[in-house]
Amino acid sequence: MDTQKQVQVTKSGLEALKVELDELVGVKRPKLVERLERARQEGDLSENSDYINAREELEFLDGRIDELKNVVENADVVADNGNGNGKVGIGTTVIVQANGDRHEFNIVGEWEADPAQKKISHESPLGKQLVGKKVGETIEVEAPAGKLIYKILEIKKPSS
Repeated sequence: MDTQKQVQVTKSGLEALKVELDELVGVKRPKLVERLERARQEGDLSENSDYINAREELEFLDGRIDELKNVVENADVVADNGNGNGKVGIGTTVIVQANGDRHEFNIVGEWEADPAQKKISHESPLGKQLVGKKVGETIEVEAPAGKLIYKILEIKKPSS
């Protein structure tokens, strides 16, 4: 395990990954194995599309299970990086202003990132620029539409 990379996650992010892993191992995989067995009993496997599809889904699912197990085993639960120092870190929520609009982002580990939910990774271009910064500082981020300038208005500590 020494060669495994530590994966930074928040406490809530790790819990969500564990829930997903339990769901895949305890519910989805057994159903897929059962479906595969039923399809296998139908005879000629070379022309059985349900068997082929179930086998491919099982391979994909097993890959995701292995990935999640690796992340959970190598998780480095990040405590409140922003606590006490007033800086943006994993687990903090940052409110910024860009082009006159206010945006609120939760800074999370790369495995928790979900831009649609305003959860951005500390490894993303915006996340990298924000981490370590304080209220009042501005950052520039290269975006498809050009450079965006963000001003940090507020940093909230994790609620847990």
